[in-house]
Amino acid sequence: MTLLQFWRSHASEFASLVGQHMMLVGLSTVVAVAAGVPLGILAAHRPRLGAPIVWLANMVQTIPSLAMFGFLLPLPFIGGLGARMAIVVLILYALLPIVRTTTAGLRSVDPALVEAGTALGMTPGQLLREVELPLALPSIVAGIRVAAVIGVGTATIAAAVGAGGLGEYIFRGLSMVDPTVIFAGAVPSALLALSIDGALTLIERRLRAGRRQRPRRRVAVAVALLAALAAGGIVLARRTPAGTIRVGSKSFTEQIILGELLAQAIETRTRLPVERRLNLAGTFICDRALRTGDIDMYVEYSGTAETAIFHAPPAGGREEVLARLAQRYAAADLTLLPPLGFENTFAMLVRGADARANGWRTLSDLVPDAPTLKAGFGYEFLQRQDGYPGLVRAYRLRFAGTPAAMDLSLTYRALAERQVDLIAGDATSGLIEGYDLVMLADDRHYFPPYDAVPIVRGAVLREHPEVGEALSHLAGRIDAAAMRRMNHAVDAGHRDAADVAREFLDMIK
Repeated sequence: MTLLQFWRSHASEFASLVGQHMMLVGLSTVVAVAAGVPLGILAAHRPRLGAPIVWLANMVQTIPSLAMFGFLLPLPFIGGLGARMAIVVLILYALLPIVRTTTAGLRSVDPALVEAGTALGMTPGQLLREVELPLALPSIVAGIRVAAVIGVGTATIAAAVGAGGLGEYIFRGLSMVDPTVIFAGAVPSALLALSIDGALTLIERRLRAGRRQRPRRRVAVAVALLAALAAGGIVLARRTPAGTIRVGSKSFTEQIILGELLAQAIETRTRLPVERRLNLAGTFICDRALRTGDIDMYVEYSGTAETAIFHAPPAGGREEVLARLAQRYAAADLTLLPPLGFENTFAMLVRGADARANGWRTLSDLVPDAPTLKAGFGYEFLQRQDGYPGLVRAYRLRFAGTPAAMDLSLTYRALAERQVDLIAGDATSGLIEGYDLVMLADDRHYFPPYDAVPIVRGAVLREHPEVGEALSHLAGRIDAAAMRRMNHAVDAGHRDAADVAREFLDMIK
């Protein structure tokens, strides 16, 4: 019932995400069929030419899907955020099953039948059209079925690069640790995969059962089914109007709320349409998307920008850092707006019971006990210059084994459930209170200031000065306590981030 209520309350958004998912899968699979079947024919008839093709398709399958998105992101023409790159990735993953089954189906044709056709004077083209392809069609349809089902699953990952689809709910649910939101994306995705699999399996079985009077028509039905899937998705997916302002965010609760705050501030104070590209994979994808124009703004943290984006050592106070960042962003025609009013530094968190029992108040207090503790950190923290490598040097920390790497949103639960003993969370996280966690003081002042600041493309502010005026209403209005309450409402109260943001904006009118 909770899941049904969620779908009802998000009916418009849900229809749009389903449409986006259908469009991604249908369009990519149709293109993969158009490319994969000829490549399979080439591989079957020209093994020397076909071997490298199959090898390349195999290599693509060995690359994890999220890594593939990362590889293609910076490339011209096919890279960037959105559906374009997602469709390219889905096509690449769909090629192998189609090429393989086409090749296998053609090679399984009885040579005696080919010889008989040749004896009757049939040309190679006629043999292919009239003998080989009709007999190989069940195998080809099986490959199309596998490719389409793989596409449904892989398309959920595409949400991490702003392509939309049902993965939006899955990523949002993970960031909120909310099973209802995860199921809101996973269940329809599974049903879509089962529906496609069932329809194409029926066609495949009819072909294998010997009902080949009109095999081409049956294959045409299969391809038409996928084309209809893409067309229906395009109809359901919301089209972006001209002049739309695109707001991005990273993939954790606070960032999603901040993205909603920016989006709703613009919507309520201007007449401009806003597109939300929230839940993007992390700092580097958001920064790249901003520089390439795939998004127009997002909220960054000053210390993160200085150390992770500009690779500069942290130095100076808050105002010095902001002044340097303003100059560095300006060189790329990006504008650093005034801070929102709160700082979200890394929070080195332990369980409250452990802190009280061992007298841990600062990170230095933890050092003697560190060899007995297991740490768990988010992927980004493990790699960043202002993250784990520098922290262990500054405090000479030695933990019990290599820290566990996991999604940031899962580290809190892992700590509460005693899977790890120390994590690097967010100082404004609502889960700190919810899980009775304690933030250890950074007594050696290792971490730089992390003021939350909107970064906006200069071209947007010049073309739409009203956007800057709308966002200026947020400057200095969000303190740490307010941010923590909003995070808690979403993380612990399982409320919708958009509703929480709307209530806050109503309060500060």
